[in-house]
Amino acid sequence: MDDINVAAAREKSIRHGHPSTLHLWWARRPLAAARAVLFAQMVNDPGFQQGEGFKYGVNKREAEAKRETLFQIIRELVLWENTNNEEVLGRARAAIWESWRETCQLNRKHPDAAELFNPEKLPAFHDPFAGGGAIPLEAQRLGLEAYASDLNPVAVMINKAMIEIPPKFAGRVPIGPVPADEKQTKMAEDWSGARGLAEDVRRYGHWMREQAFERIGHLYPQVEVTAAMAQDRADLKPYVGDKLTVIAWLWARTVKSPNPAFSHVDVPLVSSFVLSSKAGKEAWVKPVISPSRPSPAGGREEEVYRFVVRVGKPPAAAKDGNKLGRGANFNCLLSNTPIQPKHIYSEAKAGRMGQRLMAVVAEGKNGRVYLDPMAEMETVANSAKPTWKPDVLMPENPRWFSPPAYGMDSYGDLFTPRQLVALTTFSDLVQEARTKVIADYKQAHNPSPSSSLHPAGGGSGRGNLGNPPQSPLIC
Repeated sequence: MDDINVAAAREKSIRHGHPSTLHLWWARRPLAAARAVLFAQMVNDPGFQQGEGFKYGVNKREAEAKRETLFQIIRELVLWENTNNEEVLGRARAAIWESWRETCQLNRKHPDAAELFNPEKLPAFHDPFAGGGAIPLEAQRLGLEAYASDLNPVAVMINKAMIEIPPKFAGRVPIGPVPADEKQTKMAEDWSGARGLAEDVRRYGHWMREQAFERIGHLYPQVEVTAAMAQDRADLKPYVGDKLTVIAWLWARTVKSPNPAFSHVDVPLVSSFVLSSKAGKEAWVKPVISPSRPSPAGGREEEVYRFVVRVGKPPAAAKDGNKLGRGANFNCLLSNTPIQPKHIYSEAKAGRMGQRLMAVVAEGKNGRVYLDPMAEMETVANSAKPTWKPDVLMPENPRWFSPPAYGMDSYGDLFTPRQLVALTTFSDLVQEARTKVIADYKQAHNPSPSSSLHPAGGGSGRGNLGNPPQSPLIC
C-alpha cells in the first residue's frame, strides 16, 4: 500500500517520541510498516471459508466490503498521529480478536486445541533477532504478548528499555520530585500506559542535570557576546550582551612542525575548516598567520597563528583543511612543509601531540551560533582534573583501529580530561539516582518491608521482554 510507504518514509523525520531517539539502531524497521504487517498477519481475509465449520459460497460483495474495512484500519493504523490513538488501536485489536476466534473455531477439533487454539488467549509473538525492537514493540501495541531476543547486547538493552520495563510500570503515577521551576502536577492527570514512567524519567533526568551542573558546571561556562565580538559579525549583533549556552567546543589536534625553522610551533591537523555548509547558514574557520615578530629570546623570528570564525560561503580550500590526500598526511600552515604520517605517529607516541581550540558552538535563538575560540575557554577546559579513567588497553591493529598508533594506548586516552570528569560525574549520578528513586518510592507508598520496588522478572535481556501493557505504550 502506498499509505504504508508514505508513513514509513515520514518516520525518518520524526524526532520527538520515536524509538530512534533512544538509540539509532543500524537496521531499524519503520514502526508503521511493522504495525501494518503484523495486523495483516493476524486478521483473516473476509473471503475465506469461515464460521461454524466450512461454509462455501461466501458473498463476494460482502467480503469485498469487509476487506475494505480492514484496509481502512491499516490506513489509519500507520499514521504517526495514531500511534497511541486508542480508538484506532481498539478497532485493530477487535479485528484481531474476531479473526483469532474464527481460527480457533475452525481448529476446535485439533488434538491440542485447548493449548494452541484458546479463543480467550491470543497467541504470543516471538522475535529471535529483534534488533531495534520495532516489530515486538508493535506486536505489544496490538495486544500480543511479545517475546524478543538478540545476540547483540545493545539490541537486548534497547528491547529491555522499550518492551520489558515500561509494561511493568504501566498506569503508575510518577513519584519523582517536580522541578522547582514547574507547577505541581495535578493528581488527576492522565498517567495511563507508560506516561507516568516517562514523566519520572524526565523528572529524575532533570534532577541529575541540576546535580551535575552544581558539581561540574564551572567547567562548562556560558559565553557572553560583546560588542567587540560583533563588530565584524552582523549575525552576532542581536546577541550583544547575551550569555549563550555552549553546546560544543571544536578542537584541532596539533603536532610540532617538521620544518626545523618552525619546530617550536604546534601545527593543527584539520581535515576540514567548514563548520556549517547549510545553505544560508554557512560558517568556516580561517587560520590567520600573525605578522613576524622577534622572539622573546631575541633570536629567530617567531610565526604564530590564530583561528577566526567567518560566516558566509567558505572558499573551496576550506573543505579539505590542511589535509593532503588520504591517511595522516597534512600540510604545515606556517611553512607549507608536508607533515607525513611517520612524523605524526612519532610525535604522538612521544607525548607531544596536543590540542588547540578551533571554534565554539553556542545555542542561538534560531539555530547554532559559531564563535571565535577564546583563551579563557581553553584554560577552563584544561583545568579539569579527572580522578579516574578506564585503563584497559586497546587492541593494536592499525588496519582497523588506529588510536594506538597515535599514542592512545588505553580507552581512557580517547577522552579529554573534561570529558572524563563529565562521564565520571554522570556515572556516579546514575547510582545516586537509583538510591533516590527507591527512597522516593518508599516515601510515596510506604510499602511493607516485604514489598519491593522492582517487579518480578528481568533476566538477561533475552527471552520474555514483558507482558502486554494495561494500556498503549508511549514510544
